[in-house]
Amino acid sequence: MRRIKGFLLILMLFAAVLTNCLAQAAETAGAPLLNGDELFTARDRKQTADTAGAVRLIPESGRDTVIAGEGIYLLGGTYRGTTIVIDAGDDAKVQLVLDGLKITNSDSPAVYVKSADKVFLTTAGSPSSFQVTGAYTPDGSTHLDSVIFSRSDIALNGTGSLEIVSAQGNGISTKDDMKITGGTLKVTSLKDGLEANDSIRVSGGNITINSQKDAVHSENDDDNSTGYVFISGGNLNINAGDDGIQGTTIVQIDGGTITIAQSREGIEATHVQINGGTISVNAGDDGINAASKSPGSVILEVNGGNITLIMAAGDTDAFDANGNLFIRGGTIDITARSAFDADGTALMTGGHVTVNGQVVTELKVQTFGGGGRRH
Repeated sequence: MRRIKGFLLILMLFAAVLTNCLAQAAETAGAPLLNGDELFTARDRKQTADTAGAVRLIPESGRDTVIAGEGIYLLGGTYRGTTIVIDAGDDAKVQLVLDGLKITNSDSPAVYVKSADKVFLTTAGSPSSFQVTGAYTPDGSTHLDSVIFSRSDIALNGTGSLEIVSAQGNGISTKDDMKITGGTLKVTSLKDGLEANDSIRVSGGNITINSQKDAVHSENDDDNSTGYVFISGGNLNINAGDDGIQGTTIVQIDGGTITIAQSREGIEATHVQINGGTISVNAGDDGINAASKSPGSVILEVNGGNITLIMAAGDTDAFDANGNLFIRGGTIDITARSAFDADGTALMTGGHVTVNGQVVTELKVQTFGGGGRRH
């Protein structure tokens, strides 16, 4: 009898602990992973530069122009075979104001940030354009592979436009963080459109990317605990040969309008969280995919937003979680043979979901060829 009472007591304690854990999980369910207010500075969001004390630079075709100190620099004109090289102190903030600056190179970036704390590229006035027509020549041990290549943080903003064409590499790459808060940006690239080691953050702007690989890609080959994508605003129009948006750790979408007209996989990360925005994906493999790329739980969650997923025929999934799938809100319209696939828990507690014209109120996790299990 004592043993039975002891066993029952253990069960009661275990049930109490489990109930408490579930309660805590319910409280945090759907909470934003990243705080957008903390990811952008006031200067990131400011779309014009204070040019009262700015320095006007006049590059020369066939020669590089080196910026060695902090400041605001005005650039315009048409040049060939020149690179704007920023080689400033580690604490220097450098702002380039682009007003009708047009650079065409055969084997080197149009802008190369060797050293700085942060570089702002602010478009204004007349349209600017950068093009690299051939393969990139390395800078010693540094493998240059982009029209804009940075070893430091970069922020793109402004009221003007910038067009980038990379015939043999990426459009824009940074070894740190990339932020886009304004302006009109068009990128055409053989490889990735936007690439960053630590993060890509978008809060505004009109962005068009046509890439043969990923359109938006954040990954650090040396540290798989970093590399995320955060989008809270702006208009993104994407045609990608591979993934539309990929982050190693997190892809979080809080707002904006994202149209992925062509991709192999639309959106992919270890943890995908959609809290808002208008998202349209046309994909040949998975529409939105959570897969293990970094430490931590594999989760795909939708808490809000308007999502349209159109899948190619064959062994494809609109939502594919190699872990847990949660739909708590939002309006979702799916056209696919397989709407949901999850290796772990698949749970719908809210939202309005339509699959092939039929409203669904519970998730049916399908396998190719039909069948499945309900959650």
